Amino acid sequence: MQKQESEIHKDEPYLLILGIAQDAGYPQIACTQQCCQHVYKNPQLKRFVSSIAVIDPVSNESWIFDATPDFTQQTKMLSEHLGAKELPDGIFLTHGHMGHYTGLMYLGREALGSQSMPVFVMPRMKAFLSNNGPWSQLAELKNIKLNELRSDSTIVLNKRISVTPIEVPHRDEFTETVGFIIKNRDRKALFIPDIDKWDMWKRDIIDYLIEVDIALLDATFFKDGEINRDMTEVPHPFVEESMDLFKDLSEKDKQKVYFIHFNHTNPLLIDSSEAQKEVREKGFNIARQEMVLKFN
Repeated sequence: MQKQESEIHKDEPYLLILGIAQDAGYPQIACTQQCCQHVYKNPQLKRFVSSIAVIDPVSNESWIFDATPDFTQQTKMLSEHLGAKELPDGIFLTHGHMGHYTGLMYLGREALGSQSMPVFVMPRMKAFLSNNGPWSQLAELKNIKLNELRSDSTIVLNKRISVTPIEVPHRDEFTETVGFIIKNRDRKALFIPDIDKWDMWKRDIIDYLIEVDIALLDATFFKDGEINRDMTEVPHPFVEESMDLFKDLSEKDKQKVYFIHFNHTNPLLIDSSEAQKEVREKGFNIARQEMVLKFN
């Protein structure tokens, strides 16, 4: 793996994109469409499930946001930025859908058998992990240490980095769903990999885009009709809808937006696709696996 050394600020925290795909990964199970078959024939095109890390090169600390089914490979990717250090200093979870927490299984008795890995969770997520196996065993054996968060309440990680969860609307069958504001001194990054339509949120995403310096936003589907299912059952904001909503932002604010969390059907996964060209021509960005993002 080639590290983007020229992009990394040696004295300031930065973000590392560990994965960009929707929960089921890319390629997706039992997919016979060209979008996945092309990846089976070209394995280098495989993409991990959506996850990011914040890295502090000053203290050699890091924190992962979402523990995905690709957790093993993603922690290895992260370790390339941390010398001999193989694990993050903590894990923040957005919600209880399969792509966002099931990587915790690799911390258990059958695998690493970690010791008190800090896992930061909202109240319903804490209850879900504490009261349902096999996750409850991780807590009972002290493989993980559950640290409860509160929406809009900031947790300070060190002198440079703090994190604030913000609750967002989503299909909350088992847990609530949050995005995170990751702050490096006076600079901020927003991470919302999963949300229902923007107009279902009581808050205004435009206000956040003006306030933050980086925004990694849900781009599960590019447009309506993309999958052979009733898409009202999975009411993510289409990329086309987001770009239309954001169209009156300044060019500077548009450049803050990085679309992430792509379903296997999303043409933004395909390099040089017309969809990719459209997003970039309209002033927005597309998250790439292993991409480094500086706060300034």
